Amino acid sequence: MKFTPTRISDVIVVEPDVFGDKRGFFMESWHAKKFAAGGITAQFVQDNHSRSGQGILRGLHYQAKKPQGKLVRVLSGEVFDVAVDLRRTSSTFGEWVGMNLSAENKKMLWVPQGFAHGFYVISKQADFFYKCTDFYAAEYERAIRWDDPDLAIEWPLIDGKTPVLSPKDQAASAFKDAEYFE
Repeated sequence: MKFTPTRISDVIVVEPDVFGDKRGFFMESWHAKKFAAGGITAQFVQDNHSRSGQGILRGLHYQAKKPQGKLVRVLSGEVFDVAVDLRRTSSTFGEWVGMNLSAENKKMLWVPQGFAHGFYVISKQADFFYKCTDFYAAEYERAIRWDDPDLAIEWPLIDGKTPVLSPKDQAASAFKDAEYFE
């Protein structure tokens, strides 16, 4: 496995070794010792799987208390995945990184605690899978606007169309009004 820090060094791209032939492929998507050697020592307690259609944007989500680290990947289709640093004492506070994750490239992204996370579906449909370091806690869930001007995330919107959002994401807070981490 290859572990590559992004521009925000705590967010790590994971590229698994993929072994394939005419029958298909095999890869390890989680191996505690290999991930620890790559700088990710997380203990996961919950797995989530979502399916979304093209043009749907989910995020930017985080839990103000009981924050979750997430190891994310795409099982089918393609998304543009984003992590935003909400750690007030970080040198990259308020910055974001984004990358395409797909079933084809098989890349994963480690989004540690202290970040907001979201993704936009590029393909006709995408199955998105992620492992979490803490349990979902609805009472602490928060959302930041996907199009917040202070963040200026460069989403690859299809034909420039506004993405499809949940009511929760439509009512999301501005970055300047968000709850941050220390």
